[in-house]
Amino acid sequence: MVVFKKSSNLIFLVLLAFALFVSSCARTQKLVEQGRYDEAIELATKKLSGKKRKKVKHVKALEEAFAKATQQDMQRIAKLEDRPGSEVRIVNVYRNIRKRQESIVPLLPLLSVKGYQAEFQFVKVDELETSAMKNAAKALYEKVQYQMIDAENGDKLAARGAFHNLDKIESYFRNYMDVNELKSKAYELGMTHILFEMRNNAQVVLPQKFENEVLRMGVDELNSGWNQFHLLESANQTIDLNVIMNITQIDVSPERIKEKEYVDSKEIEDGYDYVFDSNGNVMKDTLGNDIKVTRKVLIQARVFEIFQSKAAIVSGYLEYFDARNDDLIRSTPISVESVFENYASHFRGDRRALSVFSIGRCDTRPLPFPLDEELLLQAAEEMKPIVREEILYSGANLAVMK
Repeated sequence: MVVFKKSSNLIFLVLLAFALFVSSCARTQKLVEQGRYDEAIELATKKLSGKKRKKVKHVKALEEAFAKATQQDMQRIAKLEDRPGSEVRIVNVYRNIRKRQESIVPLLPLLSVKGYQAEFQFVKVDELETSAMKNAAKALYEKVQYQMIDAENGDKLAARGAFHNLDKIESYFRNYMDVNELKSKAYELGMTHILFEMRNNAQVVLPQKFENEVLRMGVDELNSGWNQFHLLESANQTIDLNVIMNITQIDVSPERIKEKEYVDSKEIEDGYDYVFDSNGNVMKDTLGNDIKVTRKVLIQARVFEIFQSKAAIVSGYLEYFDARNDDLIRSTPISVESVFENYASHFRGDRRALSVFSIGRCDTRPLPFPLDEELLLQAAEEMKPIVREEILYSGANLAVMK
C-alpha cells in the first residue's frame, strides 16, 4: 500500500512538471506571436538560466524572440532617423538593444540538451550608441538655447525644461560644452521664490511669541523641488509668490467651572448571620454544621466633581498672491483650537462604593487656569503642521509663475 502511494506521488510530480514545461513554452511562444519580444526573452532567459539540461523549445523561443526584437528595433531606428527631434528616442532604442544583448551574454554558448545551438546576431552597438548620443546632445543643446531665451524673459517652465534637457545631455557626456554653467543658470531662473509672512487682522492683539512660534516651522522643511521659501523680503531677491497667514479671528473663552454632585452606591457582603429555628436554636445542615447566610449591606459615597475649561480659537485664511500684480490666487481657511480641561473631585463616605469611573477621577485637585497667552501659544504650536501641510500640498501646484 505504501509503495502504491509513493508511485502515485511520483507520477503526479512528473505530470505537474510536464504541464508546467508545456505551459511555459506555450506562454513564451504566445508572447512572440503577440510581438511582446522582450517579455518573451525575459521569460525564456529565466527558464534557461542555471539549467544544465536546456530544453530545445526554450532555446529556440529565445533565439526567435531575440532576432525579431533586434529587427524591430533597427527598423524603428531607421524610421526615427527621418524624423527631426527623435534623437533622444534613438538613443533609448540603442540602449534597449544593449541591455537585451547583455542579458543574453551569460547564456552563451546556448546549447540545448539535444545539441541544438542557438545563433544570435549581435548589433555592434557601441559606436552606434555613441554617435546617437552625440546627435541627441547637439539637438538638446540647440533646444536649450531657445528655452533659455524664454527663461530669461521670465518663463519659469522654459527654464525648468532647459534644466531637464541639460541634465539629459549630462547623462550622455560629462563636461559637455558649457552645460554645467547653463544648468546653474536654468535652475536659478526656474526657481519660484515664495515669501511667507503672517498678518493679524483680528480685533485682538496676538503675543509676539505667537508669530515667532508659527514661523519656527522653518523654511528648510518647506523648500522642495523648484520652491524656495523666504521669511524676510530682500532687495536682492525678486519674490514670485506671497503666502500670507491672515489671522481674522481670535477668541479666548472665559474661565468656566462646572460643579457636579452624585452618589455612587453598591451592595456588598459584610459578614454573615446564623439561621435560627422557631425555638431560637441555631439550625444545622445535614452534616451538623451551623447554617449561616451572607449579610448584605448597601454602602454609599457622595462624589463632588469640578470641571474646569477654557479654550482659545484662532482662525484665518492661508492666502496665495501673485507677487507681480498682487492678485489673489487661492485662499484656504485655517482654524485651530487650543483647549484646557481638567476634572477634579473628592468624595465623602465609603470608598468601596465608588465606581471605576469615579475612582479614576477622585483625589484630584483643581489646577490654575492657563493665561490667555499660554493658550494662544499652544494654538500656534497646533497651527504649524496644518499650515506646513497646506503649503506643501497647494504651494507646489501654485508656484509655477509664467
